[in-house]
Amino acid sequence: MKTVSRREAVFTVMPGSTRSLSKSEREVYSRHILIPEIGEEGQSKLLDSSVLVIGAGGLGSPALFYLAACGIGRIGVADSDRVELSNLNRQILHGYPDLGEGKTSSARRSIEYIRPGIDLEEYPFRIDSENGPDIAASYDFVVEATDNFQSKFLINDTCVEAGRAFSHAGILGMYGQTMTVIPGQSPCYRCVFQEAPAPGKVKTAAEAGVLGTVPGVLGAIQATEAIKYLLGMDGLLTGVLLTYDAAAMAFRKVRLPMDKRCRVCG
Repeated sequence: MKTVSRREAVFTVMPGSTRSLSKSEREVYSRHILIPEIGEEGQSKLLDSSVLVIGAGGLGSPALFYLAACGIGRIGVADSDRVELSNLNRQILHGYPDLGEGKTSSARRSIEYIRPGIDLEEYPFRIDSENGPDIAASYDFVVEATDNFQSKFLINDTCVEAGRAFSHAGILGMYGQTMTVIPGQSPCYRCVFQEAPAPGKVKTAAEAGVLGTVPGVLGAIQATEAIKYLLGMDGLLTGVLLTYDAAAMAFRKVRLPMDKRCRVCG
């Protein structure tokens, strides 16, 4: 056994542990295999990897579609909500026939349309401090795609406790932000934002609106971060907050220090 170090993460590789791709898999993922940073070995790693997506809405929709299409072997989707009419301008997993249906079952149908037979686990309930650590620990990476501060802080604390890397994103109006957290190696969400704001202090998407394309951009970035992490690539958004202004079509990176006084990871 040998250990392969990366700037942001350490991966343990067992000789001969990656399986060979089938003929159909080589064809499906042929454009990945041509990329030097991925190749057949990298694609095999993705097929042996697992990602949990918490939230099957605006951010979770593109993240889930791309994670499935790119060949993540096992995907978990957690969401306790049902599809509503006001979701449809941005939550592209769902459509009119899905109104009133649980989002995880609607997500399964959409994902299986592009990748039949995928190993997909549904969690049609709210992730909390009781069930969260065990669920998160059973996946290699977590995508935090929720729409409220309480859930974002909870998922941060859960992932830090479970030692699971995760991608955070948030959206409002024509703006978005995202960062990647590797517990013990980079600042966590609580290092940056400390505590959830008081109720009513910050507007929600239901109050301020959200441009339908903004979560598409951010969710795709989150899926990309998951894939890069699983492949052991450099250049993750660790120690960095990437902001997106759709009106100005501008991205900006803000450097983030670790908070030694952080009550979760300090």
